Amino acid sequence: MLNFKNEDLCVEQVKLSDIAKKYGTSTYVYSRNQFISNFENYKKALGCRGIVCFACKANSNRAILKVLADIGAGADTTSGGEIYRCLKVNFDPSKIVYAGVGKTSEEIEYALKNKILMFNVESLEELDAIDKIASRIKVKAKIAFRINPYVDPDTHSYIVTGKKGTKFGIPYEDAVKAYLVAKKKKNIVILGIHSHIGSQILDIEPFKIAAQKIKKIVDDLEKNGIRLEYINCGGGLGIEYTKDQKAPSPEDLMSELFSVFDDKDKKFIFEPGRSIIANAGHLLVKVIYRKFTDEKNFLITDAGMNDLMRPTLYKAYHEIIPIKKINARKVKTDVVGPICESGDFIGKDRMLPVLAQGECVLVTCTGAYGAAMSSEYNSRPLLAEVLVNGNKTSLIRKRAKWEDLLLNEE
Repeated sequence: MLNFKNEDLCVEQVKLSDIAKKYGTSTYVYSRNQFISNFENYKKALGCRGIVCFACKANSNRAILKVLADIGAGADTTSGGEIYRCLKVNFDPSKIVYAGVGKTSEEIEYALKNKILMFNVESLEELDAIDKIASRIKVKAKIAFRINPYVDPDTHSYIVTGKKGTKFGIPYEDAVKAYLVAKKKKNIVILGIHSHIGSQILDIEPFKIAAQKIKKIVDDLEKNGIRLEYINCGGGLGIEYTKDQKAPSPEDLMSELFSVFDDKDKKFIFEPGRSIIANAGHLLVKVIYRKFTDEKNFLITDAGMNDLMRPTLYKAYHEIIPIKKINARKVKTDVVGPICESGDFIGKDRMLPVLAQGECVLVTCTGAYGAAMSSEYNSRPLLAEVLVNGNKTSLIRKRAKWEDLLLNEE
């Protein structure tokens, strides 16, 4: 949905230069049709065998969530706040799953009262808390255990979640014992099993290894009289941030995983986030100043690490494209922001044309973990967000003002 029309870079049918004029910069811009298409690819691959639950942590803007709810998505949530957002845009509670190592009592009670599908339980103490709260409010709590399968995918160490030494899940060797404990709880209904090994994974093999290990647990549970209804394979499928990366499709992933589980009665849950929304969103930024030195050339933009944390946090790569075709010579350039940190950069050593002050560039594939991880660091207000649908645009988050920085402060 990102394309040039004559000299202008467009999202769907809308020129980014027109978006800059109408809404200002910096601004997050999303293609509605792109993330719908990405979701439909998952839905088609899964068919009637389960639920595709969008990982809300990737992007929790309510307008985006509403579009996904309206087309039948479920939701993978990691906080009471995410559950609240999902319920406010009419997600079906029976398609909401709740993960995370630190669920509070208030969050657990809120989820139970709203009859979500299940909790992905990460410790025995959490299981005890859920059981006690369910008993107090006289409901049954449906659960799966999140199992750490000890699989190390080839991705950044900060987004690996399924190997030894991480904080996530029940240790692989303790899985069956955990289920036997849960079986004795009066207010617990065992519904499934869950694993999630990491994020931005471009090879199916780690997913398959994890599935094979989960299958062994499922078989052992059946020998102990515990039959599961759901196999939750988590998320983590990567996208192509660069032209030399190749990401598997949802169909590639599911066909491999389905071959591991021979029981046709099992339902599956997948929890994609990045692979649905990342390439549907981009950050439109303006060049404020240029700085040319003997050591480095800099483009200083109006977006900083507070607006897009991924390059600073993960050394993540995002393509940077001028929104007008420019024939000027290219020079090696660092694209940086206005924040008072040396780590405040969007891209380093990029070959870009020498741009004028006031010209704009697009930082691509920022739809996941872009706006969602942004902050008001340096007292910088949060950015506007715009949704494009064909030739129409909608403001889905107003640009914050300086006075908004003082909200809730005394």
